[in-house]
Amino acid sequence: MSSVIQPARNAHPWDFISYIDPRARILAAVIFSVTIAAVHGFTTLVIALAASLIATFFSGMSWKTVFKRLLPLNTIMLLLIILLPISSTGKIMATIGPISFSQEGFLLAIRIALQGNAIMLAILILLGTMEINTLGHALSHLRVPDKISHILLFTIRYLDVLHREYLRLRAAMKVRGFRPSINRHTYRSLGYLLGMLLIRSIDRSERIMAAMKCRGFRGRFYLLEHFTFHFCDLYFCLASVLILLTMLAVERI
Repeated sequence: MSSVIQPARNAHPWDFISYIDPRARILAAVIFSVTIAAVHGFTTLVIALAASLIATFFSGMSWKTVFKRLLPLNTIMLLLIILLPISSTGKIMATIGPISFSQEGFLLAIRIALQGNAIMLAILILLGTMEINTLGHALSHLRVPDKISHILLFTIRYLDVLHREYLRLRAAMKVRGFRPSINRHTYRSLGYLLGMLLIRSIDRSERIMAAMKCRGFRGRFYLLEHFTFHFCDLYFCLASVLILLTMLAVERI
């Protein structure tokens, strides 16, 4: 099976991330995310968020797209910023009627928001801009078990197929006069819908497996092309290591 060596190039003049070896991008995303999840200092988290923003600038992705993809996460973070100070104990920061806001809860919510945005940005820029074939190819090079990489590839490939199947079933229910409401008939109908979707998914998976076996599939994808490590990848790795060491050094201070 032939695989794409690099993701499609972005026409943006500052798109440098796409030229980095996908293996280095995967390792950087994993190590960076684990490090951010492990640190707690505000200065360290600000450095991590700043590094993610700089990577966003060099990815060529428009800021409008970035904000749109971060909107669901930050909606949840906004709820945390409102609810955690109310539900946490500690020094009272403000009081509105019978409701008190603790300083510890507010600081904890801000810390979680910084961690979440930094990790999401890193994954979005380093992995979200990568073609799925390239991602599977890179995982294979990193000695990830074939079954895991296959599950990832097939899941992403057929999510849209299952979604279209779900829409067809919903359309068929509406044509027959189904109108959802809070009653026993609605719950039973939705259960039938999910069951039929599961049955059709299993049937489709069996047909796909039969088609793959007819084409000589023996449990792995054979790669005809391979990645090469360049000087730009070395610079990227050095910059990543420098950022991680800076974060750890600031955390220990």
